[in-house]
Amino acid sequence: MSGRGLLSRVASPAHAGDETASIVEHLRVLLNARQGSAPSAPSFGVLDFSDVVHSMPGAAQALVKSIRATILEHEPRLRNVSVRHVTESGELVLRFEISAQLAEGRAGRTLRFATTVRPGGRFDVSG
Repeated sequence: MSGRGLLSRVASPAHAGDETASIVEHLRVLLNARQGSAPSAPSFGVLDFSDVVHSMPGAAQALVKSIRATILEHEPRLRNVSVRHVTESGELVLRFEISAQLAEGRAGRTLRFATTVRPGGRFDVSG
């Protein structure tokens, strides 16, 4: 997983011009971090999946709220963020749909991201 720092962007110029790819990568980092794991930003990340998995199906709504709040606070390129739990019968995987608009100055274009929580609490994000 690449970082978002200056050196990683210089080392990987392919992502420099693709804002959507950059946002997807940042969402992966953000959603795979657990709240409290960054001492300088205690709200960075989402609820620890292992803490809420035992309260399913209500845990899905807790994760929806956590995902939305984290994106609103830590991804300034997005606004009007909406997170929806996608239910599919017979699936043992949590799926979420994130939709948001690019912030002002970026044409207000709407983006959609598919997010899947894998066993062990790992979030996969695709845009």
